Amino acid sequence: MNKKELISQIKKKQSFLCVGLDTDIKRIPKHLLHLDDPVFEFNKQIIDTTKDLCVAYKPNIAFYESMGISGWKSLQKTLGYIPEDILIIADAKRGDIGNTSRMYAKAFFECLNFDAVTVTPYMGSDSVMPFLEFNNKWAIVLALTSNKGGLDFQNIKDEDGKQLFEQVLETSKTWGTSENMMYVVGATRVNQLSEIRNIIPDHFILVPGIGAQGGNMQEVAKYGMNDECGLLVNSSRAIIYAGNGIDFSEKAKEQAQKLQQEMAALLSEKGI
Repeated sequence: MNKKELISQIKKKQSFLCVGLDTDIKRIPKHLLHLDDPVFEFNKQIIDTTKDLCVAYKPNIAFYESMGISGWKSLQKTLGYIPEDILIIADAKRGDIGNTSRMYAKAFFECLNFDAVTVTPYMGSDSVMPFLEFNNKWAIVLALTSNKGGLDFQNIKDEDGKQLFEQVLETSKTWGTSENMMYVVGATRVNQLSEIRNIIPDHFILVPGIGAQGGNMQEVAKYGMNDECGLLVNSSRAIIYAGNGIDFSEKAKEQAQKLQQEMAALLSEKGI
């Protein structure tokens, strides 16, 4: 999916919601556990009730690879079930040099046919560039994350007072374009979103942390939205685990709908 198509979906659905499919076998409703593939059945029902409300799905790869071959099979079936007009993000946080990164890119973009994959920029340009060699695919670079440990390094200042995450943004934006690169900025770092927008005015920003992690949608939109929206706001646990009974997918729909309606109002205010 290219940038034009993504923006079109945002306008059509009046939503910039990304649903995180962080499917944990220990947390899905017990009535699914007798099925041959409970993980896929859980994802399938979540997709059925949220596909009209979101523009992206983001499976967290760790939840699938931790289950070995059966997890990868569940993931493949999930990918095949997601409608073609929805962006699919591999939350994999890959990044290595040379042929290793090239093989990671091949795995996610060719074998699994994801539209985008999250990557770590710590090893520099040669760890990210292989992900930028595929047409209509995206590398989503970690810039500023919500976790407490992110403060260990991301806010370190150099002798000129520039923080490490700012250096990451300024350097990495020269590797690709706003057509094939996005950035991850955690919702709990909203006070720094405006300065981030000054550095990358045209790029999409993937914002995790809305919901269970306590991020505020209004503030994210205020400081992070650009004239084309430029945001994908992810919610995982708050949506997919909104209920744990027979009606779990309807509970998920209710939560997704609340976020979509809030997003529609924000897009309207922006004239999008």
